Amino acid sequence: MLLSYRSRSEKELQERLKKKGFSERHIAAALQNLKQAGHLDDHTLALDLKRQAFDNRLLGHNRAKLFLLDRGVPDAIVNETMAYDEEAETQKIQKLIEKKLKTMGACPDNRGKKKLWDFLLRKGYTYNTIKNALHNFTQVEEEE
Repeated sequence: MLLSYRSRSEKELQERLKKKGFSERHIAAALQNLKQAGHLDDHTLALDLKRQAFDNRLLGHNRAKLFLLDRGVPDAIVNETMAYDEEAETQKIQKLIEKKLKTMGACPDNRGKKKLWDFLLRKGYTYNTIKNALHNFTQVEEEE
């Protein structure tokens, strides 16, 4: 029942079963059976969550790592899965800026730029990535 709603990490499932009152012995046996049956795989979950974080939520690298860790994926698997790709990061932030500007208006003032900056920081992008993206964006705006 716990896996029918969405995929869960081993840690997450263990915590949920413990919360429902199952003994450690029964939890360990259940997790082992699920692993052997292929229903519990943290590597597959990490790849799926990475795709969700990057493609659907347009999260930056830092926030995407935190997203995986929050879901109970072990550090080693997160570090293995989350290789930094500067080109992909640049494309995501540009897409996110365009999306955000549709709701903010075409050319934000200084207050709007600050709001945009803070929004991008919350999404997990680094200072340099934001600075370069906004600089590139303002150059494109000036050319038009």
